[in-house]
Amino acid sequence: MRIDELLPALAEALRTRPGYEEIAPEALAPLPTTGLAHDHVRIGGTGRLLRVPRQSQMRLDARANLAYQAACFERASASGAAPRCFGAIEPGADLPMGALIVEEIAGPMVRFPDDAPAVADALAAIHALPVPASADRPPLADRGDPYAATLAEVRDQGRALAAVDLEPAARRLIEAEIAAAEAHAAGLEQPAPITLISFDAHPGNFLKRAADDRAVLVDLEKARYGAAGFDLAHATLYTSTTWDVASYSEPTHAEIAGFYERYLEASPGALAAAQRPHLMALRRLMWLWSISWCAKWRVESALAARTDKHRADDTEDWSADNTDAALIAHVRDRVDHYLAPETIERVIADWRGDHALTDALGRLYTNSR
Repeated sequence: MRIDELLPALAEALRTRPGYEEIAPEALAPLPTTGLAHDHVRIGGTGRLLRVPRQSQMRLDARANLAYQAACFERASASGAAPRCFGAIEPGADLPMGALIVEEIAGPMVRFPDDAPAVADALAAIHALPVPASADRPPLADRGDPYAATLAEVRDQGRALAAVDLEPAARRLIEAEIAAAEAHAAGLEQPAPITLISFDAHPGNFLKRAADDRAVLVDLEKARYGAAGFDLAHATLYTSTTWDVASYSEPTHAEIAGFYERYLEASPGALAAAQRPHLMALRRLMWLWSISWCAKWRVESALAARTDKHRADDTEDWSADNTDAALIAHVRDRVDHYLAPETIERVIADWRGDHALTDALGRLYTNSR
């Protein structure tokens, strides 16, 4: 269902919650659609938004998805670099995925390179949060070894690579990088340190708060306990900085190296030192996750949209019918671009070339080069 169709049910459900009894239906104003998984509706006069899922990227049912996302906001907001969550509207027949009530952050999207230091500081604040004991980490995912867990996701999504029309050169490059990442993981002597991470830290998910110019990570649904290097990569990879029209940028290797150095300076010393040896390998692995997702999206966007989501065990839904047509056209353009051999060559130069970024983080190699 389109967000306009959900407004009456959202208004009715919201008025049953304490503090929102006087909210008139016309006070709900949908914001422009910018993502594949959510809509946002401003609750006029409250400084809050309704965050309305269209699906669960964690493959959860509707209620578990809301609980998971609420925990993401609750834990990350303790850093001061993420919005607060003020409760949930439960799913039902009229609101298949329910909604969260979250703090609205007033300010523009961040832009690289000018706002890169603010993004680095925000991520450092989130990653420096105390990590709970294993028993206290649920409902957030805690998959143990972040290399092994993410490689498993790459392999799972990568099954779609055989089903999409890739140029042979693109397929060879991707397969060589997967093999190299697997060999690197097998040879690790020390695991990457575990922190709270967003696993969705591309620049389009940050706003620069007008009140204090701090960057705030506003899209939190895939947070987990894993390796901080995934967030740093996601913030600066070409496949991230060129994803969103409003935050589009092509930072240089020197600017990306500066971002990493700012992050390490803003992080606790012991944590920074433990992370540094892993950062370039995690950059490659984050790209492999992203590029395998692109293949998956190409396949699954052609499927029919899922129905009866408030009853489904798994509400993941990448169907083009589930999202605004203009946004789907943009995503298709980006996916096609990222799967092209020349774009792949551009990205893997991040860890193969001789430049400021490899000077800072080291080079990686594959058997094919």
